[in-house]
Amino acid sequence: MKPRVAMLMVHSCPLEQAGIGDAGGMNIYVAESAARMAAQGVEVDIFTRRDHLDLPAVVELSPGVNVHHLDAGHDLHWTKEQVPAHFNELTAEFKKALSTDQSYDLIHSHYWLSGKVAMPVANELKLPLVHTMHTMARVKNLNLAEGERPEPMIRVQGETQIVAAASALTANTDAEAASLVSLYDACPDTVHLVTPGVDLYNFTPGAGRTAARKVIGIEADTHVITFVGRIQPHKGPELLIRATAEMVSHSPHLRPKLRVFIIGGASGINGSEVERLKELVNWLNIDDVISFLPPVPRTELPNWYRAADLVCVPSYSESFGLVALEAQACGTPVVATAVGGLRTAVADGISGVLVDGHDPRAWSSVLARLLQEPQRRVLLSMGAIEHASHFGWDATARGTLDIYDQVITDAARINKSIG
Repeated sequence: MKPRVAMLMVHSCPLEQAGIGDAGGMNIYVAESAARMAAQGVEVDIFTRRDHLDLPAVVELSPGVNVHHLDAGHDLHWTKEQVPAHFNELTAEFKKALSTDQSYDLIHSHYWLSGKVAMPVANELKLPLVHTMHTMARVKNLNLAEGERPEPMIRVQGETQIVAAASALTANTDAEAASLVSLYDACPDTVHLVTPGVDLYNFTPGAGRTAARKVIGIEADTHVITFVGRIQPHKGPELLIRATAEMVSHSPHLRPKLRVFIIGGASGINGSEVERLKELVNWLNIDDVISFLPPVPRTELPNWYRAADLVCVPSYSESFGLVALEAQACGTPVVATAVGGLRTAVADGISGVLVDGHDPRAWSSVLARLLQEPQRRVLLSMGAIEHASHFGWDATARGTLDIYDQVITDAARINKSIG
């Protein structure tokens, strides 16, 4: 019998557009993996907090996947930093939602905020708890951007509690699995590797770069570098800006045909970050080169990837990096920081280039060289398509279902021995 799963994601609603506020790659991960598991006969209910009054109690996200909105608190528009103050309310609402239907086989929480809400409910209802970290405070705090606030101790403590309580932990990469064990004392037997995927049905090379540029309105002979993601220090957009300034300074012949697009919205407490970066661009006198664009709907995003010569992912840490995979699936090489999951998401020298550190001069050198080597970009483009083809969401769903089967079997054995 296929399991019935209660997923929990309280920091952001999976219906939200990625790239706005606190919605990012995790929204895509939850929606895509749930849809592929449902396609294999699993019932998936995603529980999240209501952040708009006009949202129905239940919304069908995809066939077999329903989003349930939990009511907690009078102020609906919390940032994720405000969620911990409402743990008790959210826990009570989540327990009430699950208690009306005892047929769930397990709870799968995503991100530490959800894990904290799920732990007491899983314990009281005697349900196995599977948890996916997505990012970890101790890893982020070891790799902070300049001036970036460290993650608070309440998060470190919460993640430590979740690791100890979970029946199973899923990690995106071997590096993340190792961090769970070394930084959080996770039992290696509870840590399972499940690589995220990419929607290989929609993120494809399509009709190619020239056709994509016609759709968007970019001249065919332009050099295009694109950044896609939430605008926050940890994602590194400032590094790309400073690298661009270095590039036009040392390779002035590139400037007339160089366009850098930064696509995304401000995130959480970083509400003024976009304006700060725009001021930096003006101060560096490169406002003719760099353009800021709001988040692009996912139906339009493939053309933006296809239109670019290079996509940059200059993050300071990244549990995986879905943007890197999406760009490569569209045939665009990726230049990314050699950290965390990006070492897996990008095949260095085959599908893109990994850069050590965050020195704008080093990044400028890599970007300028690639822009002036069209034949190398063609080879990287071919490698990008091949590399991304190994990361479909169907494989992610199968790996997750294998973990579900194991924890459900183990829980049944334990309950039988107790009974």
